[in-house]
Order: sequence, then C-alpha cells, then structure tokens
Amino acid sequence: MKVLVPVKRVIDYNVKARVKADQSGVDLANVKMSMNPFDEIAVEEAVRLKEGKGHHAANTAEEIVAVSVGVTQAQETIRNALAIGADRGILVQSDTDLEPLAVAKVLKAVVDEEKPDLVLMGKQAIDGDNNAVGQMLAALLDWPQATFASKVEIKDGKAQVTREIDGGLQIIEVTLPAVITVDLRLNTPRYASLPNIMKAKKKEIATKAVADYGADTAPRLKVVKVTEPPKREAGEKVADAAELVAKLKSKGVI
Repeated sequence: MKVLVPVKRVIDYNVKARVKADQSGVDLANVKMSMNPFDEIAVEEAVRLKEGKGHHAANTAEEIVAVSVGVTQAQETIRNALAIGADRGILVQSDTDLEPLAVAKVLKAVVDEEKPDLVLMGKQAIDGDNNAVGQMLAALLDWPQATFASKVEIKDGKAQVTREIDGGLQIIEVTLPAVITVDLRLNTPRYASLPNIMKAKKKEIATKAVADYGADTAPRLKVVKVTEPPKREAGEKVADAAELVAKLKSKGVI
C-alpha cells in the first residue's frame, strides 16, 4: 500500500503571530517556521502503518510519499517528514500562498500521478485554520473521506476510523482508496533521531512546478483585512454572591 502525506510549512506553533502594518496578512519575516502539527501526526501514523506499531499490522504501508505545495523552503518541511520515516518527497513549488481549493486541485493531480491507496493528512493547517483541503480533495477525487480521525485501523482494503465529534466518538468504515484527515489524539509524533536526519538528506525530493500539473489555481478569495483579536479587558472583583448578581443584572446578563 502506498500512502501520500501532504505536509505544510507554517509558523511554528510556539511563535506569536504578528499582523502586517497594512493589515494585508500575517508577517512571516524572520519568523521560525515548522511542519504543521496536524501534518506531523499524519506522517507519524503513516510510518506506524509501515512499521506495524500500535494496532497496525507490519508492512500495512510499503511506501510513504510526503508532498508539499509551497515555497522552496518547504523542502525543509519535507526533509523533516523524511527524517520521521517517509521514503521520498515531492515539492510542488509556488511563490504564492495558494487557496485551499487550488491546493486540493494540485494534490488531485499528484494523486492521479502517484496513485496512492491512502491520503493521510492533517485536519487543518494552523495558519489559516481553513479545515477544507482534505474534504475538497476527496470530492475532486470522488473518494470516500473520514475527517477528524483519533484512531485508524486498516484491514482487508478498508479503513475503520474513529472520529471526534461534538457528542463524543463516531466510528465509520471507508473503502480504500480514501482520504483521511487526522486529529490531535491520533498519536504523539516521534522526535527524529540524528541517524534518521542524516539518512533523510540522501532521500529523494522531486521538485515540480504548479504549471507541471495543469491545475487551475486562480484565486477566488480576497482578503479584505487581517486584525489581531481584541485584548481581554480586566475583570472585576465582587465581595459576595449578592453583589455578583447585582452586577450581572446591571449589565443585562440576567
């Protein structure tokens, strides 16, 4: 089984995002970038499918391909995936930050070329928080989809996926090939060891251009303005419950 894992280069989750002075977007200058955390979980799960760790049978996955659509520096993100255990990488270079639909179209073209049995990806990227590419890709491919996966079991050409929903957990079964997007509690990604980091430097990363796939990536969305969330106001102290109720009534809360 071949597994394709899309990975995205985003602002590191420990970094506080700053809005550009002209409010056109987030300032990425001199900011630490890393692999989207949800994508890292997807890479880890794909490697576990190959290694037979957890509840997976050994060699459930035979090849893992990491693909990124983005700037040249996204090669570093792919190298991280290779260091965790992916076998090879594909970078589809784009100097502009493509919209979710455009990314989904590029990924569809990659899937058509690579013919994987499973696309395993993060449920969303922590930059735009769109939570859209996986669903769009499944629709374009006309493949089954399972989103927000907290557990994945592959057996007899099917995937049983436990999904996290508002009311608890939902278990569904999809026939492969399929698109599965992963949630936080699926696994804890490993730290890449130094030997594996060195091995990753020798693994292949094929560099392509968006134009090579003939996908329509014309923008359909326009960012009007990006602003920081309002700062929280200081709270008020009250002496007792009676004063609390009086305050709430005066503010029209009760």
